[in-house]
Amino acid sequence: MGRLTSDWNSDLQKWLAPFLERLGHRARRRMCPLYVAGLIGPGDRKSVQPMAERLAPGDYDQMHHFIADGIWDAAPLEAELLVQADRLVGGSDAVLVIDDTALPKKGDRSVGVAAQYASVLGKTANCQTLVSLTLARAEVPVMVGLRLFLPDSWACDPARLKQAGVPAAHRAPRSKPEIALAEIDRTIATGVRFGSVLADAGYGLSAPFRQGLTTRGLTWAVGIPGRQKVYPAHVKLIFPVAGRGRPRQRHIPDILSKSAEEMLAPAVWRSVSWRQGTKGALKARFAAIRVRVADGPPQRIGDKGQQHLPGEEVWLIGERRTSGETKYYLVNLPPETKLRRLAAIVKARWICEQAHQQVKEELGLDHFEGRSWQGLHRHALMTMIAYAFLQYRRLATAGRKKKKQRPATTAKPASRPSRHHQSHTAGHTRTMSALPPMAGQPTP
Repeated sequence: MGRLTSDWNSDLQKWLAPFLERLGHRARRRMCPLYVAGLIGPGDRKSVQPMAERLAPGDYDQMHHFIADGIWDAAPLEAELLVQADRLVGGSDAVLVIDDTALPKKGDRSVGVAAQYASVLGKTANCQTLVSLTLARAEVPVMVGLRLFLPDSWACDPARLKQAGVPAAHRAPRSKPEIALAEIDRTIATGVRFGSVLADAGYGLSAPFRQGLTTRGLTWAVGIPGRQKVYPAHVKLIFPVAGRGRPRQRHIPDILSKSAEEMLAPAVWRSVSWRQGTKGALKARFAAIRVRVADGPPQRIGDKGQQHLPGEEVWLIGERRTSGETKYYLVNLPPETKLRRLAAIVKARWICEQAHQQVKEELGLDHFEGRSWQGLHRHALMTMIAYAFLQYRRLATAGRKKKKQRPATTAKPASRPSRHHQSHTAGHTRTMSALPPMAGQPTP
């Protein structure tokens, strides 16, 4: 199993300095590094008791108080995490990936636990669901946001919310897309740099979510179900001639909407490679056409009942995988965008899955045993800080290796591709294998 070198703890203390400044109190400044070190270090369980036994025997009460009951505001540390993430991977070529991750749980007393679809299990199960934000560039992810989604069985039960310590500001029912937009606003307010927002169909099917991204002036690429209704880009709004009675007061589209699946059926599908992997080029068949999404105001159209009018003009993209599965996406990139660029942006979302896997398997995101809102979110925050630190070390080590490998010459060195370009041409596995493994990760 791969292990961090012996000096990682001293590096952690230095890297955590700006976080500790925001914590203020001396006891909290002592407990925070211990907790993060416990998440990074060896051990099968990353809950409070086993970490305290490994790192600070006799300090269990203080560590538990720090994470579950202590009176301190997590917002300054969340802001600092965004600052550090931006320094690591922020930029105009970065992406902000919106997704959610499930934490399986037994019982029904932990905050937010209910029977929900758990992607990690591929079925509905008793779990907590966290809306996640991952900032990534050059195929290196840093998680920057985890916020609990409250199902109806919780959101509609004030007594239960109060018992779990859910803050008043978070007790009103909110959908996952609404939580995601609020987290995006928090990210933008901190000055984090990214070029595009990516999300799967769980968010992409929400018209308010897509419209919210456009209103914020963001470039976005989202998955959609094949049943999503769209219009051809050339659709026009007309005033139909009334056969009798009063003239029509509202216009209607001159073409009826179709499902995304039906719209793309006659399109030209081409084999496209969006990047190189360790086993060669990653390919699938793609088709793309310009459409207008049927998410405008509803309007009765003849005997068709209520129909949504044409909304924003975007790209409709289809992907036919070698498995036989077909996926659909909407992307608001300009009309002149090439198909390979469209394919690359819709396939970039996978990076959040790697981050989810690592924060669970390596850092114990799903090991928290408390029941409160505050404890869960503080544990999640410490997990993200630990993950950002490991990405910092891995990137720093990779940078030092590149300098050592640079050939010595008296001539002017030839220009080299940027790190972003190198990573995209090398592929995911080779990019990550060039970095030191995370604790518990097998060495390639």
